Amino acid sequence: MSEERTEINSLGEFGLIELLTKNIEIQQASTILGVGDDAAVIDHFGRQTVVSTDMLVEGIHFDLMYTPLKHLGYKSVVVNLSDIYAMNATPTQITVSIAFSNRFSVDALSEFYEGVYAACEKYGVDLIGGDTSSSNKGFIISVTAIGEVAPDTFVKRSTAQKGDLLCVSGDLGAAFLGLTLLEREKKIYLESPQLQPDLENQTYIIGRLLKPEARRDIIEFLQQQDIQPTSMMDVSDGLSSEILHICKQSNLGVRLYEEKIPIANETKEQALKFSLDPTAAALSGGEDYELLFTIKQEDHDKIVLSEQISVIGYMTDISEGAHIFTKGGNKFKLVSQGWNAFQQ
Repeated sequence: MSEERTEINSLGEFGLIELLTKNIEIQQASTILGVGDDAAVIDHFGRQTVVSTDMLVEGIHFDLMYTPLKHLGYKSVVVNLSDIYAMNATPTQITVSIAFSNRFSVDALSEFYEGVYAACEKYGVDLIGGDTSSSNKGFIISVTAIGEVAPDTFVKRSTAQKGDLLCVSGDLGAAFLGLTLLEREKKIYLESPQLQPDLENQTYIIGRLLKPEARRDIIEFLQQQDIQPTSMMDVSDGLSSEILHICKQSNLGVRLYEEKIPIANETKEQALKFSLDPTAAALSGGEDYELLFTIKQEDHDKIVLSEQISVIGYMTDISEGAHIFTKGGNKFKLVSQGWNAFQQ
């Protein structure tokens, strides 16, 4: 009798990673931190090396109908650098590997690499290698980012403490609204190619999707203020999903306050046009690439010196669970409805 087949989407992305990596045995003394965080950590020559890899697949992570190739090159680098910053580290090098079908010309690939080099220049990283291959269909990108951090100052997801303040940089939900707007215009275009896209001058939310930035400034601010986060990760799958990762890995609960979640006016306005809840966009949207982190309560007076950082709640005992307190004073269980790469 054949065994019953387990579908990947029944596990979800993190369940699959957990299954495939549960029997890893670390063999090298230099491997400080392996699978399970925003990046791996390796010890080299007095500085610890931080490594992270991301893959972007056409039709899953990006749509070339509305994504300029230069923007795609830039974003491919930035989303990896964001993982390095999420470890409280400084990115130093990247490798870029691509596979592409015969519908891509040399000019098109040159445009993609223009974006890659623009990101390298902005963030002071070197492109030091990679690979190219043909593919039967579409465009596949794999970027590995390498960074460095002072010994044992890297920050994991699993080290938050009860009573720590929960903080997030920037604002949330904009990239999701940008995606919603572009998808709407794509649908209209496919049905009526003669109509011009109406992007409603929404450069902010579209820019947040197509050309995100990694929060180097936040890491520099934390270092200047001598604040060592107790846990940290970047917001790529939606705020609720990321908070629940910190809760699970730190074995804690959380109290999140809706009115404290930072949402830009442009995001609120566009959400209302789509009859969407701006808070839902922030909680579940993803691709904001902001930093979510916890700090000790005694660092509160330092953290409020930055207008780019919001204190949105605090960590509790695991017995209290993970909850969001709404503007109306209601209490709801925080659920993960973030983007899932295996739920297509």
